[in-house]
Amino acid sequence: MTAAQNTASAANIIALPATESAKALRDSRPLRLLTCGSVDDGKSTLIGRLLWDTKAVKEDQAATLQRDSTGKQNDLGLPDFALLLDGLQAEREQGITIDVAYRYFSTDKRSFIVADTPGHEQYTRNMATGASTADLAILLVDARAGILEQTRRHATIASLLGIKQFVLAVNKIDLTNYDRAGFEKISHDFKEFALSLGVKQITAIPMSALKGENVVYSGKATMPWYSGQTLVETLEQATVRSGQATGFRLSVQRVSRPGESFRGYQGTVAGGSVKPGDSVMILPSGMVANVSKIVTFDLVRNAAVAGDAITLVLDRQVDVSRGDMIVSIDSQPQVGLSFDAQIVALQPEGILPGKRYWLKSGSRRQRVQVQPLSQLELKSGAWNHAERLYMNAIGKVRLSFDEAAVFDPYDQNRATGAFILIDPETNNTVAGGMVTGKRTDISGLRSSDARVVLSLPADLADQIMASELFASRRHEAEVRRMTAAEAADLWSDASGDI
Repeated sequence: MTAAQNTASAANIIALPATESAKALRDSRPLRLLTCGSVDDGKSTLIGRLLWDTKAVKEDQAATLQRDSTGKQNDLGLPDFALLLDGLQAEREQGITIDVAYRYFSTDKRSFIVADTPGHEQYTRNMATGASTADLAILLVDARAGILEQTRRHATIASLLGIKQFVLAVNKIDLTNYDRAGFEKISHDFKEFALSLGVKQITAIPMSALKGENVVYSGKATMPWYSGQTLVETLEQATVRSGQATGFRLSVQRVSRPGESFRGYQGTVAGGSVKPGDSVMILPSGMVANVSKIVTFDLVRNAAVAGDAITLVLDRQVDVSRGDMIVSIDSQPQVGLSFDAQIVALQPEGILPGKRYWLKSGSRRQRVQVQPLSQLELKSGAWNHAERLYMNAIGKVRLSFDEAAVFDPYDQNRATGAFILIDPETNNTVAGGMVTGKRTDISGLRSSDARVVLSLPADLADQIMASELFASRRHEAEVRRMTAAEAADLWSDASGDI
């Protein structure tokens, strides 16, 4: 594209009327997006070009880019746009992306936060980090290579993390002489694969990130056969993730006691809203109280919503500790000892069946036993039986806890449905996961290390443990007292099955 064409296109963008709806969009939360895909598909170059053409690169940054690009200019004499993202020394030396880089830019219609994630298989955990907060994924594919295994892996992880909007950026189309048939085949193949993931909102765009064709400015001069939108036009019309489908959630991070007359529970609201007078429940204990006051660092508030950091004051003295969750009484999360989840293994040793890990979710940390059930076969999209999950494997597992755990399904609340697994021997984060739901067992029985664990209401548990029969068979069985919330939940499940 010529400089004159670029100038004309820029003039057209600037001349667009600033409607009230556009202003509302720009005033709303920025769209969070990430670039993902296989190695050397041009992710950093694409974002660099996006920043350059939207005038998000300041003069001093532009001067530094020109200086750092000395000796690296391409045949077009353009700077190495990837250097705007790849700031680590190892990234610049090797010409790869290792860590997630976040950048900010805006157009007349909207503002954006973009995450550049690595394509190497060994850095899959970094890609998952970038995807965990994104509203939309730009999945890059080299027009010469087509859909690769790493392309499928990144698309699968993004969909598991709740991303339902994809832009398939078929990059380096200029290196195929703008081959329309090749673009359409890649688009068709990916859409078939995406349907197996439950993703239906896909926009395929042929582009050259290096030349800037179909990124911010139109590439019709070289691709007259493409009549769709540019990348930036597509992003301007994308939607942010909808609000969470749960009630009030506050994971307690700290109990505040500055004096005898004040006791508050501090944390960030992870879902819903709360106001003074609302009835809440503390989980997993099941105790109930009313909200007396909502305090922030500088004022007393009439209400709080998701994302607010607050101190919650209750109307009575209750036993609340770090890691407990305060929830709305009419919309409660799931409480139980066993949950189903999907995880991504992040370390070379993978996930060992039956091994005990630390599970951290919000401010709560618990011991958990992980049982792999199946693993996703990326080529076919099938879930195959698996007894162990190795590095980068995407699997379904069963989580078994010693004490009551509290979760929402991830598709209802990301903050209260996500977790990480930590190896207690090395303190390494070995997996990231998403809870899909609670495993219900009406009998209250589960097996652990050849012993039976019997979960019973507290009064019945005390009677059983006091019996002579139990005293003679302690090596075979263990009795655990259920909380009031668990007992009520179990009764509700049992009643529903009758």
